[in-house]
Amino acid sequence: MTKITKRDFLAGSAALAGGAIAMPSVLRAQATVLRWGEMLPVTHPQVQMVERIAKQVKEKSSGRIDIQTFPAGQLGSGKDMMESVASGALTMTTDGAAALGSFLPQLSVVEAPYLWRDAAHMAKVAKAPVFTQMNAELEKKRGMRMAAVTYYGKRHLTTGSKPVKSVADVAGLKLRVPPVDTFRAMVEAWGAKATPVNFNELYLALSQGAVDGQENPLPTIHSAKLQEVQKHLILTGHIITPRLVIVNGDFWKGLKDADRSLLEAAIAAGVAWQDAELASQEGSLVATLKAAGMSVTEPDLESFSKPVLASLPKQFESKWGKGTWDALAAL
Repeated sequence: MTKITKRDFLAGSAALAGGAIAMPSVLRAQATVLRWGEMLPVTHPQVQMVERIAKQVKEKSSGRIDIQTFPAGQLGSGKDMMESVASGALTMTTDGAAALGSFLPQLSVVEAPYLWRDAAHMAKVAKAPVFTQMNAELEKKRGMRMAAVTYYGKRHLTTGSKPVKSVADVAGLKLRVPPVDTFRAMVEAWGAKATPVNFNELYLALSQGAVDGQENPLPTIHSAKLQEVQKHLILTGHIITPRLVIVNGDFWKGLKDADRSLLEAAIAAGVAWQDAELASQEGSLVATLKAAGMSVTEPDLESFSKPVLASLPKQFESKWGKGTWDALAAL
């Protein structure tokens, strides 16, 4: 893991782009450096996945390909890093499909609430024709491509002081959402007040009462220590979340075939490890969070899903494309 500030990173990228840093021509020819930024802390399996990918790539390339990792929002918000990947200042990052929807609107459907039946159903999206088409459009319009789809977990609700047994209990609560329109629409359908907060500001927002609750997968709740500032865990399971490994398109196309294959193999192995690790953690973390002092509630799930399914697919049909929701649900 490399420690660097966003200012240092941007200054270094500008210097490299301008040729201000002298380097022997032999090293320039031999070394391929990838910079991979992440929002999550080093304790999260997603960041550990990147470290495993970096290690495998370095070993398989005899040190010729070096992946430098920047976790915990060192390089800014998720949107900052996606914009950096689009410009080429950053090589890779991992983010949600809904967040990537700010660059290609129809992509947000992949992270829609109540779309996927389970993780295996969600995994089918990577081979779906509609996803292949989205990837081609993302590369053409924004200079990025999706190199892999990962499992991020099943999202659940937490609150600070109010127990929740049905959707009626969240009416009026300020619930943090990522700055994404589909998440806001979901929370508003529940009758709560959707409050966008960047993830690296979430712990503080919860501790200061700027928001009453939030929603995330169990491994994210635990790795970010949100149990320290939230009392109630409500097992809503409202979204089965994919995360997308995103890479700069020009960088990817510029790789030699052998190097691209090496990276693809390392990414596939890393994703398989992370997906299994997250599934394993989800199986034990309810007990862990309960032992840490959280109350755990299994709410009336239909009360949460019914208002969302009644409004959200129709609301976003023009953005996602007519029939896209139904096509993915039927995979």
